[in-house]
Amino acid sequence: PDAAAIPTADLEVGGFVPMSTVDWPDQLVAVVFVQGCPWRCHYCHNPALQPRGDHHPQVWQRVLQTLQVRRGLLDGVVFSGGEPTLDRALIPDIQQVRDMGFRVGLHTAGLYPDRLAECLPLVDWVALDIKTEFEDYKAVTAVPRSGDPVRTSLSLVLNSGKPCEFRTTWHPDLISDAALLRLARHLKALGARQWVLQPYRPTPATQAGLGSVIRTPPDELVAQLRRVGPAVW
Repeated sequence: PDAAAIPTADLEVGGFVPMSTVDWPDQLVAVVFVQGCPWRCHYCHNPALQPRGDHHPQVWQRVLQTLQVRRGLLDGVVFSGGEPTLDRALIPDIQQVRDMGFRVGLHTAGLYPDRLAECLPLVDWVALDIKTEFEDYKAVTAVPRSGDPVRTSLSLVLNSGKPCEFRTTWHPDLISDAALLRLARHLKALGARQWVLQPYRPTPATQAGLGSVIRTPPDELVAQLRRVGPAVW
């Protein structure tokens, strides 16, 4: 997908959480959910954020007003999604938030490495989704060759020296134990240190295809991953 095709404007905000303790480890933050993602991951827990909709710039202005009154109360602001690097307004709006005195975190799936490279000097922490082995991304995202830009984004994040974590959603129907173990070895070899293995959490939109029970990786698998890969939690 061509991120450059997205018109310049204030961020298209799909959601806003004024206070969170779980979106950036050990930080009290607000979270801005940017609308839009071209992937259709089978286990997506925010499918309402996938389509780009009618743009309402006043929503971003209301976010800024809320942040203004929370200066000194929050440690930072996390930009999440959807896919935040899809939006051309991300970089100037990150700068706006920094100018207000907030630290900035970024959640991304690595779809747009060129924009990610522009963002990295402005952010203090990055969480990058690594969905599976790069060659098998289509099985998760339903988009051919979608692992190619993520490979580049992974290198960008690791080479940036920014504090970061990598995240993989465990779903045995979409990524096998053997693939997870290969991914763990690969991440460790590249220098990754923090890897979050997330359980699949069903939504009404995903239950029909993948089941309705929250799936947690078995302890034996987690122990294996810890032996061969980065720190898993």
